[in-house]
Amino acid sequence: MSSAIGAAEQTASPARERRWLSLSVIAVAQLMVALDATIVSIALPSAQRALGASDADRQWVITAYTLAFGGLLLTGGRIADRLGRRRAFLIGLAGFALASAVGGSATSFWLLLAARAAQGAFAALLAPTALSLVAVTFTEPRERARAFALYGAIAGSGAAIGLLMGGVLTQYLTWRWCLYVNVPIAVAAVAAGWRVLSGGRSGSRQRLDIPGIVLASAGLTALVYACTRAVFEGWESRTVVSVLAASGVLLIGFVIREMRASAPLLPLGIVLDRNRGGAYLTVALTIAAMFGAFLFLTYYLQVVLGYSPLRAGLGFLPLTIASQAGSWGIASVLMPRVPARMLMAPGAAVAATGMLLLSQIPASNGYLSHVLPAEILIGIGVACVMAPAFNIGTLGVDPRQAGVAAAAVNAATQVGASLGTALLNTIAAGATAGYLAAVHPLAEAVRAQGLVYGYSIATAWGTAILILGAVAAATLINRGRPAAQTASASTH
Repeated sequence: MSSAIGAAEQTASPARERRWLSLSVIAVAQLMVALDATIVSIALPSAQRALGASDADRQWVITAYTLAFGGLLLTGGRIADRLGRRRAFLIGLAGFALASAVGGSATSFWLLLAARAAQGAFAALLAPTALSLVAVTFTEPRERARAFALYGAIAGSGAAIGLLMGGVLTQYLTWRWCLYVNVPIAVAAVAAGWRVLSGGRSGSRQRLDIPGIVLASAGLTALVYACTRAVFEGWESRTVVSVLAASGVLLIGFVIREMRASAPLLPLGIVLDRNRGGAYLTVALTIAAMFGAFLFLTYYLQVVLGYSPLRAGLGFLPLTIASQAGSWGIASVLMPRVPARMLMAPGAAVAATGMLLLSQIPASNGYLSHVLPAEILIGIGVACVMAPAFNIGTLGVDPRQAGVAAAAVNAATQVGASLGTALLNTIAAGATAGYLAAVHPLAEAVRAQGLVYGYSIATAWGTAILILGAVAAATLINRGRPAAQTASASTH
């Protein structure tokens, strides 16, 4: 009997080790996708000068990526289900590396834009595939908690890491390395993934819902584009209003199509489930507030406090460390022991406390007194939201639909980032303009005070958004403790 047990343990050990090796590959790929949303931001001025882009056009370096990424996420998730997750993952990595190499060597601004759009398209395949691989690989509650803690830490801190890396690479090498850096990372991940990832067989044979793909991609792209334009033109702009209306019509058409399709792109039961829907909503609200904070802190550190790009990037390091600590020290320990809402709702409330602290930020010397403690609170709080949300958002789904369920979580993240950045930036700009008009600024110090006043008003709204996220998690998500559910299931 003991020899049989020993043989079983020896058989299980390589499989267990293989799962964690797979997770390391998945984590590297997800980090690459997450940081690429922001790594180019600090490099933009250098890239603009090198390629002769105008001030009006430079924002398209960011927008091209977010439009393709956000618009194609659901399609990418369904393609992953159809191709098989391992194959889709490797294709996504290879395509992302190629697009990064083209962007890094771009000799014209338009070629850079095309490469960024290609990066976004392959990221839309890679991101849901990575999350679905985690969801189907780890099923035991404790292991699943640790896996999603790592994934949540990357999702919660990837943007901040991107700002740090962007500052280092731009200051010590060249802006092109903000793109080139993806190539060796992706090549190493492909080589490792080829050996350790499972799921090499073909995926679902279900045919693609072409009308659904068109409606979803166009609707999400229009929504992200409208949010991007609102940053520069305001929500009352005719263009913004028209594109938002078109997005609404397209997404309503998508829902109607999915209700009637025999093989829907996104089975509505995935989203309408109370727990998964609550997780998607909480993620969208949390990311909306967090990305707004990233935007304000970037400008506060560089414009108001006069930090260099590298120093500004380093200024985000405490947030990254806090996010990692929250994921590993809190989320991974508590996820198997408590219901998800008992982690997500307090996490959003802690992040709201950090955001509230930012609303009191002074116009000078505010890093140690306000920014540092706010980053710690936001990092820990967001980590406690993201890890269980990724878990709940993909839990209980047919493995053949794991890719599109993962895409729905990523879509909530992307929509939240776009809406939050646009909404809070518009609020900040309006408040700053009102302040400066009232005091008739004559000095640079007065302008800095106006900027900080705008940031304070916007972060107060960000606080309200996070509180709303805490309420959504507490009221909508009612799934019990994972370990208890497993024990209950085993007795039936």
